[in-house]
Amino acid sequence: MKHICVIDGQGGGIGSAIIKKLKEYFEETIDVTALGTNAIATAQMLKARANRGASGENAIVQTVKKADAVIGPVGIIMAHAMMGEVTLKIAEAVASCPAKKLLIPLSQENLEIVGLSSAPLPHLIDALIQEI
Repeated sequence: MKHICVIDGQGGGIGSAIIKKLKEYFEETIDVTALGTNAIATAQMLKARANRGASGENAIVQTVKKADAVIGPVGIIMAHAMMGEVTLKIAEAVASCPAKKLLIPLSQENLEIVGLSSAPLPHLIDALIQEI
C-alpha cells in the first residue's frame, strides 16, 4: 500500500481538499498521513479522512523519511513559508527525503514560478491526482 504524506499549515484547507480528492479517487488503497505545521491544520485534514495525523516540526521531519510521496503547497520546501510555520528543519526534511514530491504551485510568499498558468486549486488537485 502506498504511503502518502500530505503537509499543510495555517487552517489546513489545501491539505483537506487534497485528501478528500485522494480518498475519492483511491478510496482505501492508499495510506494517507496528514502532517500539519499546527494542530488546527492536522485536525482539518483528519476530518477529510486521512488515515492518521500528527502536528509539528519533529512529526513532519520523522514521517516524511518513510513516505512514498509527499504532497503539499510549494511552500513546504521553503524555510519560513506559510507565515513562518515552515521551519528550516521542515523545509530541509521535505526537500531531501527520498519520496516523490508533488507540490501545488500556490504560495502566499513573494514567489512566482515563471511559466506556470494560474489555475484554480480544484484544477491543480485534479492534475495532481493524475500524477499519482
